Amino acid sequence: MLDACAELLDETGYEALSTTRIAERAGVAIGSVYQFFPDKRAITQEVARRNVEEFVRRVGHRFLEEDHRGWWEAVDAIIDEYVDMHRTVAGFKSLHFGDAVDLNMLDSDSDNNTVIAGRLRGLFLKEFGLADSPELDLAVLVAVEAGDAVLKLAFRRDPEGAPEIIDGAKQLIRGFLSRQLKSWSPPS
Repeated sequence: MLDACAELLDETGYEALSTTRIAERAGVAIGSVYQFFPDKRAITQEVARRNVEEFVRRVGHRFLEEDHRGWWEAVDAIIDEYVDMHRTVAGFKSLHFGDAVDLNMLDSDSDNNTVIAGRLRGLFLKEFGLADSPELDLAVLVAVEAGDAVLKLAFRRDPEGAPEIIDGAKQLIRGFLSRQLKSWSPPS
């Protein structure tokens, strides 16, 4: 059902999505949909949660498999995963992390980018030994918000993501974080 919802989101968008269409695409009775989800918003929320979990899993896997000299190389890996998911994961280009439908889709108390920033902050703390602080929280949140906006622009300009804008997002985020996290900045 989640896969069917994701495919339909990419094909028709959220407004045209219905539980009936999801059931038809999934090849299940409408009652099966309602057994697990009360409405299309609930199914869409679950697709967005799945996107976040997949994104964090992919980024974490890259952190384990690749040797990043520092957080600045990890920023590129994070952006590369976002771009790849936008290109290859059904429903991602329509939802990203749920913001296309509801800014508080992932957590009723925090907006979606704050949730994403928290997850990425945790990876940075674990992988690069950055000191936990309110400054780090703010820096990662601003980087996520800026990156999200610029990457959306890249995909508005080109369905595959305008390479020059994706590169600009990487430069913007690295530059911002370098200034905010002076003690952890890349070598000159």
